Amino acid sequence: MASGEATGIRRYIPRGHSVSWWMLVVTTGAILITSVDRVILPTVLPAILKEFHLSDAQGGFLVSLSFAGTAIGGVVLGTLGDSPGRGPRRAWMWCVSVLVAIVGAVLTGLSRTVGQLQALRIVMGLGTGSMEPVNVAMVGEWWQKEDRGFAVGTHHTGFPIGQFFGPLLIGAILTVATWRTAFFLIPLIAIPIMILQLVLARRRNLERVNGWIREHQMTPSLPVDQVQGEGWENPWGKIKLALSYRNVRLAVLMNFLFLFAEFGIASFLTLQLTRETGMSLATASVISGASGLTGWIGQIVWGTVSDHKGRKFSLGILAVGLALSALALIFISSATTAWIILLGWGIFRNSPYPVLYSAVIDTVSEAASSGMGLMIGVGLGISGTIVGSVSGYVIQHFGFTYNYIMVAAVYFLALVPIALMRETAQGPSESPVTAGSH
Repeated sequence: MASGEATGIRRYIPRGHSVSWWMLVVTTGAILITSVDRVILPTVLPAILKEFHLSDAQGGFLVSLSFAGTAIGGVVLGTLGDSPGRGPRRAWMWCVSVLVAIVGAVLTGLSRTVGQLQALRIVMGLGTGSMEPVNVAMVGEWWQKEDRGFAVGTHHTGFPIGQFFGPLLIGAILTVATWRTAFFLIPLIAIPIMILQLVLARRRNLERVNGWIREHQMTPSLPVDQVQGEGWENPWGKIKLALSYRNVRLAVLMNFLFLFAEFGIASFLTLQLTRETGMSLATASVISGASGLTGWIGQIVWGTVSDHKGRKFSLGILAVGLALSALALIFISSATTAWIILLGWGIFRNSPYPVLYSAVIDTVSEAASSGMGLMIGVGLGISGTIVGSVSGYVIQHFGFTYNYIMVAAVYFLALVPIALMRETAQGPSESPVTAGSH
């Protein structure tokens, strides 16, 4: 038996070089701050509506503008994440994304008119939209291919953790300051993470990682000789390469559906809790992040399972679980029911994304950031741009129950592209897709 193989439950427990583990810790922190940045607006939305005298539909439009910026940032800056080179050079593109997000956040806190607020939501969206695809592509390159789903899934636990601690931190800020302070302070957490990532992501460290992987008879995700040197590659060529693969096109569609449904819930969750249960905004902010307490479980479990049972298998179960969780949200009537239902939702909430990202990296690793940038830009950006106004309208005219029925239907619809995708990891009855399968 090869040294990289294991039997029974041991084959689900990954091994990695110490640098791979440290890179996983740091990039998970990077995703955590991305998650926290994205929950600032939904969490403080009731206070903004009150200060600027906005309706629910106008608040939804404000959320939509944030995601419009995300669409641009994901496609443009996400694609540029492939252009300067893979491996260590990606860290520099992530720093650019962070700086854009910080500037947008601070200026949002300084805004005094609705017009300023709307314009600056687009700017911050540019940064947060590009932070994710560049970072996911990077963590995938510092782990062996055999454990890519585990690495990306563990890395993405930063999202549920951020979805819990973000509202908790914002709730604490709101008890002593205003919503503006949240925009001033929270994005600055990214600065030490940015420094650590630059220190760790060096060529000599990648050489050490790859040497260890080969010694254990596994496959490096990025051989050092594939790291580009000086100069930039054509970003448009990377986009065309990514889109030439059917799996990438289907992943963009699936990501759109999953994120449309998720933000149909998350964008107005604190509003539901304050309006229908009588909670204070600070209390609702804390409870709205409950899904983060359980979200990390699903991300690690389903990311790892997808390595062994297949990406399609994991995605199919997750789509059904998410639809049922959305319908359960109809029955929130108190703080107790909110905790129970949101903790259940957390098991599924963020789990599809690392599986989808792993499938994209599997399919076209040389344009992974471009492929995931398209997923973020189209999925996160466009779905978020649409869902704020759509859900805001539905809630204002028909109530939260009909909004959640709509969300569940979208989750069930995702089963169609899941059925059409080609398997990229060894599933129970299928062979993985090869690099040439378009």
